[in-house]
Amino acid sequence: MTAAHANTMFEPTVALRERVHTQLGWEPTSWRAVRGGYTPAARYVVTHGSQRSAFVKVATTPLTAKMLKREIAAYRELSGRPFVPELLGYDELEENEPLLIVEDLSTATWPPPWNEQAIELVLEQIAAMHRTTTQLPSYIALRPAQQLGWRQVVDDPAPFLSTGFASAAWLQRCLPALLEAEAACELEGDALTHFDLRSDNICIVAGAAKFIDWAEAGSGSPRVDLGFWLPSLCFEGGPRPDDVLPAAPEVAAWVSGYFAARAGRPEIPDSPAVRRVQREQLSVALPWVQRALRLASE
Repeated sequence: MTAAHANTMFEPTVALRERVHTQLGWEPTSWRAVRGGYTPAARYVVTHGSQRSAFVKVATTPLTAKMLKREIAAYRELSGRPFVPELLGYDELEENEPLLIVEDLSTATWPPPWNEQAIELVLEQIAAMHRTTTQLPSYIALRPAQQLGWRQVVDDPAPFLSTGFASAAWLQRCLPALLEAEAACELEGDALTHFDLRSDNICIVAGAAKFIDWAEAGSGSPRVDLGFWLPSLCFEGGPRPDDVLPAAPEVAAWVSGYFAARAGRPEIPDSPAVRRVQREQLSVALPWVQRALRLASE
């Protein structure tokens, strides 16, 4: 739906064309492969003349199949919410790779650049999302091994130190405060949370924000979900995280720890852009936690 990052292109097969036709109830006469996201799922904008269009995402690997099934479950529950694209169809039969069809948002506005109005529109819909309860699994249930990033840095500091954002001396000096604040961060909650909010998953259409890529959605903490977006917003020219979410040292510690534990790891073969984006987010999240915990910078 955006042109943010490259992914492998797949020519639609006859079988895929038939599946999409069945779900839509109309036959696309044009298939345009589009780039977007960080996984090798296949993505298309399909049209029939100038009157009908849709966005199609198709799994191409076991990982993308798992994620797309989770995203389909989210769309099935959330269909009709103003912050969710319109669900047009899906097919997750075991004999086929899952596919998802939602409204085409190609003509929407995709930040950056950011301005105050766009940020306010996004914050309004994030608040609406967080007022929504959900039957989707909790953040902890979905990611039992991804809860404490600074604890992972303790076990293996080399990836974090390889980023060059801090020295071993700084890490040794500041780890006690980072670990304490991170452990105090509450991840559980009843709110619907997206947990993958970044500009490539956010667009503005008809004066309101919509969020795409719901594979990571579940119940959880609204403060952490909001905080998870703020480093990328700041990196793209928006306000500092603590200007949007003040007095949140535990969130700053958790978010910075998440990126600190991952940004320096080897590239992911199916998602080569992920580490670069995580380093960008860490470049903002680390100063944020330094301010929040009054830690000396390098």
